[in-house]
Amino acid sequence: MAQHRNQLLVEIDTKTHVLNIKQEIEFFNTTTDTISEIVLNDWNHAYSSVKTPLALRFSDEFYRGFHLAKEEDRGKTSIASIYNNEHSLIFWKRTDENPDLVIVTLAKKLAPAEKINLKLNYTVKIPSNKFTKVGYDDLGNINLEDWFLTPARYENHAFVKQSNENLDDIANAICDFDIQIKVANGFSLTTDLDATQEINEDFTLYKLTGKNRVNFNLYIEPKSNFVSFKSDSFEVVTNLNGEKVTPEDQAKAIDRVVRFTKKLIGDYPFKKIVISQTDYEKNPFYGLNQLPSIIRPFSDEFTYEIKFLKTYLSVFLNNSLFINNRNESWVHNGIQVYIMMKYMEENHPDTKMLGNASSYKLLKSFHLTNLDFNEQYSYFYMLMARKNLDQPLAAPKNTLIKFNEQIASKYRAGLSLRFLNSYLENQEVTKSINEFYTQNQGRQISALDFENNLKQQTTKDIDWFFKTIINSRDIIDYRFSNVSKTKDSIQFSVKSRTGIHVPIPVYGINNGEIVFKKWIKPANDSIFNFERNNASKIVLNYKNEVPEYNLRNNWKSLKSFFPNNRPIKFAFMKDLEDPYYNQLLYLPTLEYNLYDGFITGIRLHNKTILDKPFIFDINPAYSTNTGSLSGSGSFTINDNYRNSRLFNVKYSFSGSYFHYAPDAAYTRLNPNIQIRIRENDFRDNRKQLIYLRQLFVDREKSNFITDNSTENYSVFSAKYFNTKTEVTQHFNLMTDVQFAGKFGKIAAQIEYRKLFENNRQINFRFYTGSFLYNKTSSDFFSFALDRPTDYLFDYGYYGRSEDSGFFSQQLIIAEGGFKSKLNTPFANQWISTANGGFTLWNWIEVYGDAGFLKNRNQDAHFVFDSGIRFNLVTDYFELYFPVYSSNGWEISQNRYNEKIRFIITFSPKILVNLFNRKWF
Repeated sequence: MAQHRNQLLVEIDTKTHVLNIKQEIEFFNTTTDTISEIVLNDWNHAYSSVKTPLALRFSDEFYRGFHLAKEEDRGKTSIASIYNNEHSLIFWKRTDENPDLVIVTLAKKLAPAEKINLKLNYTVKIPSNKFTKVGYDDLGNINLEDWFLTPARYENHAFVKQSNENLDDIANAICDFDIQIKVANGFSLTTDLDATQEINEDFTLYKLTGKNRVNFNLYIEPKSNFVSFKSDSFEVVTNLNGEKVTPEDQAKAIDRVVRFTKKLIGDYPFKKIVISQTDYEKNPFYGLNQLPSIIRPFSDEFTYEIKFLKTYLSVFLNNSLFINNRNESWVHNGIQVYIMMKYMEENHPDTKMLGNASSYKLLKSFHLTNLDFNEQYSYFYMLMARKNLDQPLAAPKNTLIKFNEQIASKYRAGLSLRFLNSYLENQEVTKSINEFYTQNQGRQISALDFENNLKQQTTKDIDWFFKTIINSRDIIDYRFSNVSKTKDSIQFSVKSRTGIHVPIPVYGINNGEIVFKKWIKPANDSIFNFERNNASKIVLNYKNEVPEYNLRNNWKSLKSFFPNNRPIKFAFMKDLEDPYYNQLLYLPTLEYNLYDGFITGIRLHNKTILDKPFIFDINPAYSTNTGSLSGSGSFTINDNYRNSRLFNVKYSFSGSYFHYAPDAAYTRLNPNIQIRIRENDFRDNRKQLIYLRQLFVDREKSNFITDNSTENYSVFSAKYFNTKTEVTQHFNLMTDVQFAGKFGKIAAQIEYRKLFENNRQINFRFYTGSFLYNKTSSDFFSFALDRPTDYLFDYGYYGRSEDSGFFSQQLIIAEGGFKSKLNTPFANQWISTANGGFTLWNWIEVYGDAGFLKNRNQDAHFVFDSGIRFNLVTDYFELYFPVYSSNGWEISQNRYNEKIRFIITFSPKILVNLFNRKWF
């Protein structure tokens, strides 16, 4: 069959990072359709502005670097002309939806088997590599990937129109390449194409050829850091970081990986393969070997081998198995992770998930240290399933949240193929991968081809595998019911807790030994009878072959009076969930407030790394200032809703006992319900929350508080949050309704933040609230202008009852949101305020607040303030310096140091949330 042909003459300016390109594309219409336009991928142009799909994805994932980059750091493609065979100019265009595609309109329609020559003149400005690790760096190195125009893949009677979203999944048509590259002398070029070179007086001319390719990489360096390893059939060229590993050990690891891949998948079709450190860094092996080397639990040799294995398999499959990796990435991912697990079983069968850390006495009690290396794949997937954030394996890659795209979905794809292989037995999946690869390498294929190949390997019905495991996010969760036994037999039924029925293995266990294993496919009312074979326990999914949601309900003792009785196991800090124990985790705690002093305690909880349906968390503590007990605790039922915008509901009961004054404590009880709503598109950062609670507060009387009329009270609160946050802009809407015996109030808040390309940021906040009724005789429940009394005890005040001194200067942005302390700090009727800020330079901002207060029997009162904000670490460390307000020029008044306000937060939860938003 005729093939597209790409001929390029490229001149590289290594100083300006510009490529001058003359190109001829010989395009054959290999389809059965008559086409009127040709789509060319131009993914380098994705770096041209902050409005491309690539830029929007950066914003979604809270990466600021591209939005704030200098123009010279970005990339673009500037097309001078496109001609046809008759040297006539051809009309071309870009669209707002896909600005990194070039759509060429043909003057005459191209019939099947006809061809057309396109002659292009254009320049490519290469981007800095700090965005996606592709482009140029400060050392003069250039990594070229997806840098030239080439025909897009054609399938299902249309060109595939997919923009660059930093997913390494360009859908190019298969082409032959002839390329000449002129580069200044002193630079070396590394590529996986066939290459020759001619050294001239001022430049070196590289001639590159390749057949049956969809893409290739070029690495241009002042000094090459690639080394070559020759195998039996082809050459491996790599610069993968292995500085602590001898060349001999690197060669041994590479040889093992190459031979194993050839045995299980097949022969690589080209003479050379390039495995780069950049390829690895873009898709690293997420696991414990990413810890700093000083505490890394794996040897340098093993780490290098696993890094090479993962990267080699990825490059191997991308270069030779041509599938649409945007829409059908599960095929590549599944084969890659499945082969990795097979590799570990054969070459490192005794390696643990924590490596040599499993031999340390202090760590032996942790379930985490006793798991086999391959078990981590299941836990990374289950981390997302328990968070209700897993997505179908067949979902397009650009619809996956980052954690799924990078980790969980890849791991689940490999686990699913392992599950199918175990069910089919006799290594049918391994045979199918080899046959599928051998028959289809170098051809444009689809996931349906892989599905058909798998079905041809067995007589068993495996439609359930594609319907449930690949194309849905249905949860598998079985448990035993109606178990009876005799000395020689067992009778039982198995219930699906989710209504999903797929095959699952049943094991008989006696003293830790497997005495039988049988695959069953439960259905409603199915009853199974097995020979007992002296089994003392029966277990579903004992080897975790099935990616199952909950393993804790998978076993029954055939001896104990309590068939599911689990012993208690203590663990320090955190551990993975152990299905055969009731885990109790403990951790020393240290907190501080002005009245309790240092609060030392021990936290007892059952929060393992995976979310659970029931969580308890108790923290008894001792207050050093008062010499008395204090502490807090909570009990939570966690209920996920799948395939619904009603995402999660939590039913909680919490309580706390601390001091709010030097001589007085408070007890706070808080039964509450949190209803979380998330868009069906998980990549949509909009999140909604409905928070309902009834708060009970009992306050002891204090000699330091003048007004003790409100020591005991109860408040019902209903809040609604609607938030959408990206790196370039943030929007939040909050409404709150409260009812108590002596008051009722309603409030609303809007926040908006916008980040501009010059690194200037504007912040705006509007707050308004009004009493529905107010029978109180103090300002304890009133709206506050600058420092809420926090009668609900929601805020992390270090000295909540202080009205002077350092601790009174702590700022909580709530209610009025003012920073200056004004003469009218409260409103017992209504309040409306606006807060704004604008960046002056880097972390220095100017702020201003204005609003109206209305108290009973008084006219509405206008107030304002302004000043300078040092936004050193947002939400962690901020300083506010008042300048001018309703008090006058505060900066010139006495005791100015007492007017400075601060935000200092020691909560690790905020830092964790800053990390989580990038991944979840």
